[in-house]
Amino acid sequence: MGTIADDEAPGCRDEARESDWDRSTMTDTILILNGGSSSLKFAVFQGGDALHLLVRGSVSSIGQRPRLHVAPTATTPPFDRSLGERPISMDKAFEAVASYLTGRGLLRRVRRVGHRVVHGGREFARATLLDQRALDALRRLEPLAPIHQAINLELVGLANRLLPDAMQVGCFDTAFHATRPELARLYGLPHEMSEQGIVSYGFHGLSYSHIASELHRRYGAAAGGRTIAAHLGSGASLCAMKAGVSQATTMGFSTLDGLVMSTRCGAMDPGVLLHLMQERKLSPDELGDLLYERSGLLGVSGISGDMQTLLASEDAAAMRAVDLFVYRVALEIGSLAAVIGGLDTLVFTAGIGEHAPKIRHSICESAAWLGVAIDVGLNRGGEDLVSAPNSRVDVLVIPADEERAVASELLNFETV
Repeated sequence: MGTIADDEAPGCRDEARESDWDRSTMTDTILILNGGSSSLKFAVFQGGDALHLLVRGSVSSIGQRPRLHVAPTATTPPFDRSLGERPISMDKAFEAVASYLTGRGLLRRVRRVGHRVVHGGREFARATLLDQRALDALRRLEPLAPIHQAINLELVGLANRLLPDAMQVGCFDTAFHATRPELARLYGLPHEMSEQGIVSYGFHGLSYSHIASELHRRYGAAAGGRTIAAHLGSGASLCAMKAGVSQATTMGFSTLDGLVMSTRCGAMDPGVLLHLMQERKLSPDELGDLLYERSGLLGVSGISGDMQTLLASEDAAAMRAVDLFVYRVALEIGSLAAVIGGLDTLVFTAGIGEHAPKIRHSICESAAWLGVAIDVGLNRGGEDLVSAPNSRVDVLVIPADEERAVASELLNFETV
């Protein structure tokens, strides 16, 4: 395992910081790895009776100009550094993270590594020890999550080689939605196909698990009652909950379903796919590239898949893409509200949900018929409660924290 050069290894020569770590009673230190198509998020928690965040950071823009960024915590100063002007591989991103944690004197304390794994299929509905049998089963699910699954499993291998004595545990984005009623998981296909696993799984479950825990903290056992949570980022979905339990969600068999996303198409008439294959003669690989990489906000606008870029543009195509995004969210909110019989709480989370007040405002205006009213000043100010006093629905902004959700599962994890 290579390392960042000595002059780039933060904390390696900082005795005061090292002593801070030594004074901590880190009997159960948990490393969380959350790999995506263009980033590697990581966090380190001290376990015990409760979780205490020690380090949170990311390697961003892996495919462009990668940077290692560490957010400030009670025991960690902020850190930000370029990792070069060229794209790097996931193993190089992991190497940079490992070097940083080594420089903080922390890597050697890790006893458990928690991995966000996008697809658990029907077999994995709770935190699971990632032994060879589990890894083999998860690799068979790669075609169902082609962007993320291989990356997630690559990180398991890298962590296992670096920390061979640490327990490697997988936590699954699909697991939170396993509570949904059978009708929410079925497609109108022959029954034998459903039995073979062609069903709706749902995704972003670790993000929704964190939202549910925050709602329990705020509201108690009711957890916000009838809730729709909107995870709006480059990948986007909605989840309807009752008392913090998933009832329905917009993503289904794959991460293509539901809302229009940064570069993904969202839900569409299956006849379009037949047309593209039969009449346009697109191959499976060409079709996959179109639906995953060249559609969504990027495809509609022809400008960018980045919401902030589109919001800053005066181009009519950019505005059309933004309007379509809001329209599809509003459409799905209506559908999910029907499933859970109304709406008590609306939650925004993830990059767009947390940082685009204009989008929150437009979505809430579209949901006014459900009793949603947003306070313009609170919304612009980035408060956690942004609903107006006369709103019948609480509107919240809760930062996404998939890493804490994974760590929470590991805190109580026991092998069987």
